[in-house]
Amino acid sequence: MESAEERIQERLRNYLKRDGIGIRKAVLKLFLSDSSFTTEDIFTYLEKEGFNVSYRGVSAMVGLMNTRLGILSIDVSGDHNVYSLKNDHKMIVKSVLENY
Repeated sequence: MESAEERIQERLRNYLKRDGIGIRKAVLKLFLSDSSFTTEDIFTYLEKEGFNVSYRGVSAMVGLMNTRLGILSIDVSGDHNVYSLKNDHKMIVKSVLENY
């Protein structure tokens, strides 16, 4: 039987396999910086990193990361959703990214 950690690692690996341009990896690395981010923050970061992205595309990507991977925490209490990497998933994400 697989542990929860192994299931998360497998989901992350599968998610990153479909990352042709490295944008998913860049967003995961951003979340590892130990901060919280709005969609606007992530969009601005990706533009500065040279990715050709739309705001709606970034919003969809982060929303999908939240629902499919289950590694993000979301705060919807303010004007904008604020996303952060769940503390108990940081080491898992870090170890998967080191192998990519």
